[in-house]
Amino acid sequence: MARIACQLNRFKYSLLSAACLSLWAWSSVQAQSPAAPATPPANASAPTAASATPPAAPGALRPMKDILKDAKSTPGFFTLHQKDDKVWIEILPSQLGKPFFFSYNVPRSIGERGLYGSQMGGSKLVEFQKVGNQVQLIAKNTQFFAKEGTPQAQFVSESFSDSLMSSAAVVSAPNPETKSILIEANALLFSDIPGYQTGLEYAFRMPFSLDTRNTSFSSTKNTPLLTGLEVRAHFAVPKLSAPPMMPSPVPSPPPPTATPDPRSMFVSFYYSMMPLPDPMATRLADERVGFFTVARSDLTSDAKIKSKTHYLKRWRLEKKDPSAVVSEPKEPIVYWLDKNIPLKYRATVTEGVLEWNKAFEKAGFKNALVVKQQQDNDDFNNMDARHASIRWFTGADVGFAIGPSQADPRTGEILDADIGMSDGFTRSARRWVVDDLARPRGQDGEMCEEAETSAQELNYALDLLEARGVDLDGPEAEALAKAYLKRTIMHEVGHTIGLRHNFRASTLNDLKKVHDAEHTKIHGIAASVMDYSPFNIAPKGEKQGEYVMSTLGVYDYWAVEFGYRQFPPGQESEGLAQILAKSTQPELQFDTDEDAGYGNVIGIDPMVNRFDLGSDPLAYYKLRMKLSRELWDRLQNMNLATGDSYERLTRSFRSGFAQVANVAPLAAKYIGGVHTRRVRAGTSKPMFEPVAAAKQREALNLITKDFLGVESFKFKPEFIARLATDRLERIDNPSNLQTSVASLVANVQKGILDHVYSPSVANRLAEVGMKVNDPKETLGLADVYDTLQDAIWSEAKTGQETSLIRRNLQREQLRRMTDVLVKPAGPWPADARSIMRENARQLVSLLEKAIAKPGISKTTRAHYADALDSLNATLKASMQRAAP
Repeated sequence: MARIACQLNRFKYSLLSAACLSLWAWSSVQAQSPAAPATPPANASAPTAASATPPAAPGALRPMKDILKDAKSTPGFFTLHQKDDKVWIEILPSQLGKPFFFSYNVPRSIGERGLYGSQMGGSKLVEFQKVGNQVQLIAKNTQFFAKEGTPQAQFVSESFSDSLMSSAAVVSAPNPETKSILIEANALLFSDIPGYQTGLEYAFRMPFSLDTRNTSFSSTKNTPLLTGLEVRAHFAVPKLSAPPMMPSPVPSPPPPTATPDPRSMFVSFYYSMMPLPDPMATRLADERVGFFTVARSDLTSDAKIKSKTHYLKRWRLEKKDPSAVVSEPKEPIVYWLDKNIPLKYRATVTEGVLEWNKAFEKAGFKNALVVKQQQDNDDFNNMDARHASIRWFTGADVGFAIGPSQADPRTGEILDADIGMSDGFTRSARRWVVDDLARPRGQDGEMCEEAETSAQELNYALDLLEARGVDLDGPEAEALAKAYLKRTIMHEVGHTIGLRHNFRASTLNDLKKVHDAEHTKIHGIAASVMDYSPFNIAPKGEKQGEYVMSTLGVYDYWAVEFGYRQFPPGQESEGLAQILAKSTQPELQFDTDEDAGYGNVIGIDPMVNRFDLGSDPLAYYKLRMKLSRELWDRLQNMNLATGDSYERLTRSFRSGFAQVANVAPLAAKYIGGVHTRRVRAGTSKPMFEPVAAAKQREALNLITKDFLGVESFKFKPEFIARLATDRLERIDNPSNLQTSVASLVANVQKGILDHVYSPSVANRLAEVGMKVNDPKETLGLADVYDTLQDAIWSEAKTGQETSLIRRNLQREQLRRMTDVLVKPAGPWPADARSIMRENARQLVSLLEKAIAKPGISKTTRAHYADALDSLNATLKASMQRAAP
């Protein structure tokens, strides 16, 4: 995942993959600085030569050999000394002021609310600096620099600050021979360097603090290439706050539930210190290919238009035989499989990693990736900074995979990567999992949103397949689990070799071709495994292809070639230009997280989405609606075995709604949509092109018919009366007894209205005529608002009764209209407000006639009257505000 970040819901997901990334904001850096011992007075007399063992001057530091008496010494990058619960770090004079790589990962955590074990944390380029009797661990500012020895280097150093990570006092006199000094690792590392308190506060809104008295070292490892120390940190609060006398309108999150006592928890941090490699040759990033990057601002010259340069994040791969077209690397990228990976899945995980060797071989490297299994007698911790790893983890509410990495900030060289794999991906293939999921937050600016939606995807696929008769404890479910596991590993490995998400890749094939298994086994279902792909489920009775990606896509090969191909001296620029010249080919198009949007803010291009499939997304949305209706129909006609819980129906019913709620806003994305392209000068197509009016009308018809129509959501009353919840789980939410179908429908419809009735869409619709030669061929504001209003208030025209679901929809549309007219204009275009005001007047006339019709119920009449009052008040207030 990078991201990548890098996102089954029955296998409980979410990536990032991506990329798909880290689990808390590493924003809080705290330093604990023990007071330095007092210095001896300047006039203190020196011991006489006759004194065999002169008494120490008051406040003088003890000799190192006295402090380390009976301590176990371990040489390494930094020499460590350990005695009982104390660990000391010995620092040579040559190591002071010399940068090195420092990382902090989380082998163990509390297992809920985004705080899980086996997760990669952050890394810095740091150095030890001695200030008086204090040694500071300083994170160097690597983002801004200038050529050493220039005036620019001087003013850059004065303009930007380094950061203090932690500090500790010198506890011994210098070694008489080596002049080395000694600091307590306890004082240096028993502080919240990772900023975990911020993560705890974010999750629980409680003031947890680090309890240093009950914090300890659980292990140390020392070699010439790495000094590693694992800290078992205790976080605690003195008490739990009493609940408020009056309920808050914004409910607070509950205290931790996965610990025996919510006031106390242990978290492990693994700190790695290792020498920096010689700087690797950098490769400039290009916006047409999706790589993670490191950014550096060179302020040596003011002649550049932009001082910031972006370098690819990538591993150091060098050919053993530079003259060979394909050569093994001098040092391959090694992924260690953790001991905790279940035995039956290790082969599948290995397959997922080694699948990438196909792309690297095309780029000139044979066996670039190697998989090794950590054995029980291996004593290294693969959460250190020298072992890229794949680890299993779990939690009370967990369901995602993530593929972050750590890199040399000077060059972008990836130095470590640790893929975290939730056991929910395989467990959920056979068991119901309905826990709420914590959404992981990725590093490198990439959100790993695959977790929740991918979990929903798996639930949906299994619900539908089970309804079709598939045994979830049988071999077909086992094969599906392994197939999805392999696909997930491929996605996360893609993040750890530097690749970002590509959310345009799913549009490569039409829906017929994605069910051609012979084709997809070779070329993939999508152009890239770095997309978030839904389960490829065919309609009942039609040919079923592969459910998930089983291999890499054409984009993956191309991206690896851009990032890793080596060129003869002096030919790299020309070689990369030849690779990039292919970027306009449809199968190599790239768009990523910020293009698809985050959360409720979706992007502008309807072809760039998470969890869609096929060259015509509208056709895919129609298919998903068809599949959901098939699921609902099967559920409504299902005969449960005597003694089975009705909760079985509820879970599958809600699973179908989760799918509909996901695709509804994506269909609405066509309205006011704009096709975007990552092109440069010399191409014939524009960077921005409005979606064709015909396609927008097709989307508008789909929305009004399938999502906003009178017949859109109808279910048997006897079925709705059996939608039960798990009463054993209800203790945490006593009000959650019945399933509100009206709320589920409203959630789907609000997703559409939120997008279509937004100022950004209104502005694009208002300006679309400026971007085409014939404005008559565009879809304008009036077309959209008229069509929606006619569909939403259709009963008022025909004199029909309104249902609760329809009244809720009408209120939502009315609220959005009145808000625009009453509130300050803000970002809304004047044309949108004018059209809405005119539509409000038309609706007033329509409702006046509807109220006068005989035969409608009191509820419908009252609803129309209430809407009429709101409209009249709105129009009056709007006119008063507009008056001079």
